[in-house]
Amino acid sequence: MTTTFPRTTKKTLGYSATQVDEFLEGARRAYDGSDESATLTAETIRHTAFAMKKGGYSPVHVDAALERLEDAFASRDRDLANRGGGKQAWLEDARAKAQVLVNRLSRPTGHRFSRTSLLSVGYSRTDVDRFANKLVKYFEAGFPITVEDVRGAVFKPERGGYREAQVDAVLDAVVDVMLAVR
Repeated sequence: MTTTFPRTTKKTLGYSATQVDEFLEGARRAYDGSDESATLTAETIRHTAFAMKKGGYSPVHVDAALERLEDAFASRDRDLANRGGGKQAWLEDARAKAQVLVNRLSRPTGHRFSRTSLLSVGYSRTDVDRFANKLVKYFEAGFPITVEDVRGAVFKPERGGYREAQVDAVLDAVVDVMLAVR
């Protein structure tokens, strides 16, 4: 498999070309079913990380490819589930997950997630709450927001802010639901 990602300069960090190439080869085998032991999901793709090496692949280009790959796996999983359990069952599952998310995101402002101590840094509560309001509008009224908007959400750091791991887990679940109903 030949990869055509641009490389960073010899002095700039990029993703390990060897790791990226190995991952993409495994993803190809998992997607086409040529390797039964290769199990890969949209979620595992989203959490994939590579070592940084000078002169490696451009992170921006690899990340964009991983997002497209995640979309392809989510679409494949949806199609397989529709054939297996039916489209209605798949949508009911997505609807139930969305309701759990709406319940979490509709909590009172400033209390949607656990907070770090005043000596630790977390995500800005104001930024996260503002984005959470948009997500609730998306789920309840079809407010225009894309998977890319959720993937690219950035929050300022704040002492005593929301715990990053919790916010990130909820955003991952939002992406899962959005990809499920795409």
